[in-house]
Amino acid sequence: MIMKGIKILLALVYLTGLGVYAEAQQLTRFAAVDLSKVYLAFFRESRAVRDFEEQSARVQAEIDRMTREIQVLQNNRFDAESRGDRLQVTRLENDIYRASEYLKEYYRVKTAELEDRRAKLAQSDTFRSQVYDEIRFIAESEGYSMVLNLKENDILWYSPTVDITDKLIQNLRLKANR
Repeated sequence: MIMKGIKILLALVYLTGLGVYAEAQQLTRFAAVDLSKVYLAFFRESRAVRDFEEQSARVQAEIDRMTREIQVLQNNRFDAESRGDRLQVTRLENDIYRASEYLKEYYRVKTAELEDRRAKLAQSDTFRSQVYDEIRFIAESEGYSMVLNLKENDILWYSPTVDITDKLIQNLRLKANR
């Protein structure tokens, strides 16, 4: 009888342990995403970013062209100076000054335009909405209660097993190719 009581008690302890274990398995699950990696990997492949990069290349090509023109003017000025042609030297110095000032202004304006466009791309509501919808889908389908941005300073430690960044990029790429 005592043995039967001990067996029942052990069975109850075992079942209680299973209940605690089962409840422990229902703990809140967290996931982490490196949004900057998502932007670099997926957003860089978007048409808007390709257009931005093409515009940046055009601006750089124009800056390079103007720089070469100024170098030619400087070489011409040096030649005129070595010939002793003061009138030509003065004219070329004025041309160099105007071209240099125009280049500075062009650079300032185009850099500001490109920075503004870059900021708008990063804040794109369409892209941001697409990313957050995909995060929500992954989180809900895989049982995560919260997804954290890895680049925020308030994360002190995380397990790499909760990082769903690569899965997010893969899903975004699959949906982009449809």
